[in-house]
Amino acid sequence: MGIDRPDDVDAPSDNSADRTPAPADDGRQSGASNAETRYREEYYSARTQVTQEERTTGAQQVAPASDTWTETANLAHWMWGEYHRRWPPEERPPVDRSTDPPGSWRSDSNRYLDSPTNARIEAECDRIVEREQEKISPAMRDIERQDPDRHLSGFQHRLKGRDRIKEKVHDNLNEYSLSLDEAVSFIPDTIRYTFQYEEARYTWGVHADITRLEGQGFTLDKLKNSWSDDQYKGINSQWIERDTGQRFEVQFHTRISLEAKQLTHDAYARLRTLQVDKFEEMVLEAFQKKVSSEVPIPPGAAEIPDYKREIDAR
Repeated sequence: MGIDRPDDVDAPSDNSADRTPAPADDGRQSGASNAETRYREEYYSARTQVTQEERTTGAQQVAPASDTWTETANLAHWMWGEYHRRWPPEERPPVDRSTDPPGSWRSDSNRYLDSPTNARIEAECDRIVEREQEKISPAMRDIERQDPDRHLSGFQHRLKGRDRIKEKVHDNLNEYSLSLDEAVSFIPDTIRYTFQYEEARYTWGVHADITRLEGQGFTLDKLKNSWSDDQYKGINSQWIERDTGQRFEVQFHTRISLEAKQLTHDAYARLRTLQVDKFEEMVLEAFQKKVSSEVPIPPGAAEIPDYKREIDAR
């Protein structure tokens, strides 16, 4: 149940409605938690030492994106059209729900939950919405206001769809010895946010926003840097709201890495159904690799270390 690729698409938006006003930065940033390891404390303390002069220098060193990405995006749309010609979605056999009891649930990938289990998950999803609205999203908007050079993208998609939550609960129940409550609570991205940065300010911005998240009282549980991966580019982090224990995800992207994620989302979704043969799997993975290979890596992004919280077993 580690950090894996985000599996629900976030629609990017540069509309003013998707951002909150940005007052002047008051310079207040909190340090890392005392519970962090010494290595992490030392590494991330450096992010508060970055000066405005260094940020400006970084902006001057990064050349504007070339037409390569535009060409890649156009090619990706064509490739996906060819994929549909070879494997038409309408020819996939439909899932038979004709004998399922009322109140039960069955996914398009044939995962099944009985009526009592489905009802309990629905109730838990309602509680997740309450935690998001009352505590987590207001804090995320506050963090967003502290830096006008980046924004929360796709904020309207911050809640994972309930069908996908149920798929993950089903898998957790079948793969691990968990209670139903644990199977729900261990899903790291029922609530998720995406920060989108300019390439030149990406690395500095990620460091700064991790500090701001900690300053809001959130606990960093895991961080996975995928800038060196061949099928997905970006950073995903998992956080815990301390009062409720609610987990949520924060993704860190550039405009192009976010577009690449969206272009390959349907391929990833098809792969996770586990209903593809070896040849289709090979084609889908090759598609993801082609798109991701053209995503520019921001300076210093690949060097941001992975992190996993140490849990005191005492």
